[in-house]
Amino acid sequence: MSSAELTPPEAARWAARAGLPLPEDRHLAVAATANHIHAVVAVLRELDFGDTPPAAAYRAGEEKR
Repeated sequence: MSSAELTPPEAARWAARAGLPLPEDRHLAVAATANHIHAVVAVLRELDFGDTPPAAAYRAGEEKR
């Protein structure tokens, strides 16, 4: 998906493609929610986790002091 915001008709089309028919009165709300989620994920993608080990490397109770 591009960085352009999802429009209500596009939200309905994508929902239909996924087998989830969307009532017309929900198009705007679904598009707004999808755009908000996209904005949050975009911020997370900008974070630098270069020195952070993967979650599988974490061991509870073995914290360094």
